[in-house]
Amino acid sequence: MRVLLSLALLALLSAPAQAQALTGDQIKAMFFNGKPFVATSTTRQRFTMVFTPDGKATREPIRKAGEHGEKTQGTWRVVKEGFCTSWKQGSPANCYRLVPNTSDDTKWSVMRGAVTVASWTKPAE
Repeated sequence: MRVLLSLALLALLSAPAQAQALTGDQIKAMFFNGKPFVATSTTRQRFTMVFTPDGKATREPIRKAGEHGEKTQGTWRVVKEGFCTSWKQGSPANCYRLVPNTSDDTKWSVMRGAVTVASWTKPAE
């Protein structure tokens, strides 16, 4: 029993540190600058997202040729923990943290609490 407990503690202590969430200023500079990027949900739905500096946002599903996707408009704001978005007028905002993906430096994980809800990928500049 002590051996198992020791191994578990060793695994915890030797695990890599969790990536630090981006600050509001970092999020604004990287993503909320009016340039499009791709968001992928955990169900593998992909969207082109554009967050403009004035607090407005759009998302449009990326579809195959011939399919139609509806563009949705919303708003965003930066908060101490990260950012919040609202996609329907009058609906409550949902807040998230944005964390660099430790296995792919071109992606960021959108976190709600301890759960990843999406990943964001910036196009090469």
